[in-house]
Amino acid sequence: MQSLLPFAGFYFTYFTFQGMFSPFWGLYLESLSFSAWQISILMALSTFARIVAPGFWGWLADKSGRRRNIIITTSVLSAASFCLVGLHNGFWWIFVCLAVSHFFWAAALPLVEASTAYLTRDNPGRYSRVRVWGSIGFVCLAMTGGYLLDWMGIAATPWIVSALLIGVALTAFKVPDVVTQSRSKQAGPIWDTLKKPMVIALFACCFLQAFAHGPYYTFYSLGLKDFGYDKGAVGMLWALGVIVEIGVFMLMPRIMRRFGLEALMLTSLVAAVLRFGLIATCLASPAIAAFAQALHALTYALHHASAIGLLNRLFAEQHHGRAQGLYIIASFGVGGSGGGLIGGLIWPHGGVLPTFTMSAAAALVGVFVCLRWLKPPHRGVR
Repeated sequence: MQSLLPFAGFYFTYFTFQGMFSPFWGLYLESLSFSAWQISILMALSTFARIVAPGFWGWLADKSGRRRNIIITTSVLSAASFCLVGLHNGFWWIFVCLAVSHFFWAAALPLVEASTAYLTRDNPGRYSRVRVWGSIGFVCLAMTGGYLLDWMGIAATPWIVSALLIGVALTAFKVPDVVTQSRSKQAGPIWDTLKKPMVIALFACCFLQAFAHGPYYTFYSLGLKDFGYDKGAVGMLWALGVIVEIGVFMLMPRIMRRFGLEALMLTSLVAAVLRFGLIATCLASPAIAAFAQALHALTYALHHASAIGLLNRLFAEQHHGRAQGLYIIASFGVGGSGGGLIGGLIWPHGGVLPTFTMSAAAALVGVFVCLRWLKPPHRGVR
């Protein structure tokens, strides 16, 4: 049996980058006196990249049957591009450097996900035990990043992030190639699967969940700052969400044995309605803010694990690379960037309340889609 440790190591370093970038990059951009619209554009570049890059790299990986070289090359180029960001504070300089870096950065994760999912295909719950190391990496930086910036200054943010991306590139060299076994039954065109109503509903639910999270990844830290939370508290709240996420990932094998994937997807969307409704109305209360962050275990971990499980079940193994890429495009790409950009238009006209009310409304639409079209098979297959 192939070792899963290199994949766990990659997840860990990949999400240490996220643990620094997601909570603190918006604060860094605000320190450069960028407007809310400029911040939303720069924050959305990572999600824009997930529209273009994963489909192309997934197609190339499926065609060649080899993923390792793509993972290594794109990770190295992403780190090299990001190292240029801190050389100038102009909007367009940062825009171009981030756009190039994120294009390569968005390539590796779906390919690693596809390999991990394939290796754990006989026991999907094991996937979560590997993926949890990404959450652990996120917590390590989210909890310490605020204090690190208090010590080094907010201007050090791009250099810290660059160092973390170099770490991602180094661990990429440890990730092995995973060659899927040829099947006697040839898979049909991927389009035959994509046009099935249940598959369309799955991608719609993923899009709406990511759309709801778009303002969260762009403006949550700024909202906390407006309510008087310092950088340490901001980092701790981000870390809290991922700590409870770790718990759900560790329990996922048990959860998946007991509940159907469709029911888990529905639960994640209902939790998102509650979570973003609380952020919209009660962010001033530390206790309620902490509870809303705890719901991240459901709105992200439960959602992501159920989405991966459904993709593996609904798509042929020969199409898993492209399926993972399309999932990233529909959710974190189109959904996340759309939510973040529209949040950027709403934010100047009321801040937290209207922006996160929109998030709750998007998740509510997802609840209705899930109830109507994402139903479990009649034969009890999960």
